[in-house]
Amino acid sequence: MFFQNNLPVWERLVRLVAGAAIVTCGLIGIGMNLPGITLAAIGVATGLTGIFGFCPACAMAGRRIAKRTDLA
Repeated sequence: MFFQNNLPVWERLVRLVAGAAIVTCGLIGIGMNLPGITLAAIGVATGLTGIFGFCPACAMAGRRIAKRTDLA
């Protein structure tokens, strides 16, 4: 792969749930018009960052997952 995961597991789950909610609001709440489809596309992008565990905006900001060092 060309990227390194930069999202922790808890944030990946939050992004998946939020992405599904945004898609639902866009297609059902607003409807099948331009604003609804645009909102649904944003929800899909949010969900994909959760699936892959990589966020391009976080990568540009230099965010990395902290390495766990268990000494016990």
